[in-house]
Amino acid sequence: MALSAVVFDLDYTLAVVRRDRATLLAEAAAAADVPVEFSREEYGTAHLRAHAHETRAPIFADLLGEDDAGEDLAEAYRAVIARDLEPIDGAEELITDLRDRYKVGLLTNGPVLAQRDKLATLGWEELFDASVVTGELEAGKPDPSAFEAILAALDVAPERAVYVGDSVEADVAGASEAGLLVVQVLYPGGPEPDPRADVHVDRTDLTAELPAIVRELGQA
Repeated sequence: MALSAVVFDLDYTLAVVRRDRATLLAEAAAAADVPVEFSREEYGTAHLRAHAHETRAPIFADLLGEDDAGEDLAEAYRAVIARDLEPIDGAEELITDLRDRYKVGLLTNGPVLAQRDKLATLGWEELFDASVVTGELEAGKPDPSAFEAILAALDVAPERAVYVGDSVEADVAGASEAGLLVVQVLYPGGPEPDPRADVHVDRTDLTAELPAIVRELGQA
């Protein structure tokens, strides 16, 4: 069956931060004058455990045990991320070219303010046919309802769409279980190739190779 939509993950797929997240978290903590005694890994676990809707503040408040400190750290971390965020080479051209032939969507996990701020920083508010931030929903990826939300926004059936992302659980497992084809994005230090993905592609090759990958998946 021919494909009619391509849906992207955002973080580590289409956009990256120049420095590692642990460094950025430490810089944000210093800017907010908040002592951080938890690791980046502990933050990641708390992020997955808590489905934050508007901001990261509830996640940080839980880790710090103080609501006001959570708000201050969330604001500082958002500012630090914005300064370090950059698109992968050719991302905008890739999406623009794909939109000539397919509907193109974005489905990204995270609080609304944090993820919408990233899109504004990148100048991508109008780049996609539809974009869904899971903070707007009752559940995030890998929950099937998150994929159903972006498919509904694009008015596309799951079997007519391909999802492009890096995370094994959130992206590969979630999209495949929701009935989409999956392209897993690989990069040094990232998740290992997962057999549930239909195709694996290095992030450095994504903009050059994805259009042909999508055409071939649609002909399979």
